[in-house]
Formats: sequence, structure tokens, C-alpha cells
Amino acid sequence: MRTLVFYTSKTGFVKKYAEWIAEELHADLLILGKADCRTIQSYDVIIYGGGLYAGGINGIGRIKKNLLKLKDKKVIVFASGASPETDKVIDEVRNRNFTPVQQKQIRFFYLRGGFNMTGLGFFDRFLMKLLKMKIMSKKNKAIPLDGDETGMLNAMENPVDFTKKENIKDLINYARE
Repeated sequence: MRTLVFYTSKTGFVKKYAEWIAEELHADLLILGKADCRTIQSYDVIIYGGGLYAGGINGIGRIKKNLLKLKDKKVIVFASGASPETDKVIDEVRNRNFTPVQQKQIRFFYLRGGFNMTGLGFFDRFLMKLLKMKIMSKKNKAIPLDGDETGMLNAMENPVDFTKKENIKDLINYARE
């Protein structure tokens, strides 16, 4: 079975997972921009990884747009974000990014990544500063912050990396089935 892992990564967390997955599966590894539809279709197992931005998987449109052409393929998508790996987070990301029909064809995995402001471009840093202002406004009004909000404030000041090679175990097992 020929396997392709392709990805897009702004801060390096998705790239790290993609490299680990490709290594474990002896798969080809490409950056999103180098993976055209014809190339993707030539593989039996297609694994795409993208970072989470406001709950959306970066670059997922390439897979969704070509899903009909991949109907006879094993399609796996993983997303990486700073939130803890909980059923609630996984369900929210899956349901936000894929219709029920798409969910039948795509196997989704969430792999906890991290957060590093310095890896973001100007626009993303601007959006994160807006988020910080929103959270700080809540804090200044003595409204209790939830764990994600507290964690995000801390991560904005001190980069965090939760990546672990063991996080890919279930994805690897599924890809090999």
C-alpha cells in the first residue's frame, strides 16, 4: 500500500507529527503546496495534517474538494492544536470541519500540539492579540476564566509544546489496518 503524508504547518507542531507518521509508515512526505490532486490520487492511503485556527483545520479544503476522487482510498486527517485531547474538543473539531457524509469517508485524529506566538505571521499574531484582549477583559471584570482561557494566556507569554511521538500510535495502527 503506497502511503502519502502531506501537511501544512505554521508553527512546526504539525510538521513534527507528519514527519513521525511518515517515518513510522515508510510513507512519502510532502508539503501541501507540492501535493496536487493527481499526485494524491496515486496513493492508497492518504494522510493530511493541518493546524487548528479558530476550530478550522488549515488547508482542509484540498481534501474536501477532492473527496469524490478519493472514494476508493483510505483517507486520514489529523489536526493539531493547543487544546487538551478531550472527547469534547475532538467532536467539536470533527463536526465543525466535516459533514456527516464526509465523516464516513474520513478518519479524523486530533494530536495535541502546542502554541508559539513567534511562529505566527502578522495577521495571526494580530488575531491572537485580539483574543488576549477579550480574555483579559473578562478577567478584569472578575469573570472566572475556564482552563482553556487561562492556558491560552500563559501560552501567549511562554510557548508550550505538548507533542509526543506516542500520540500518533492510534493513527499509525489505523493506517496499517
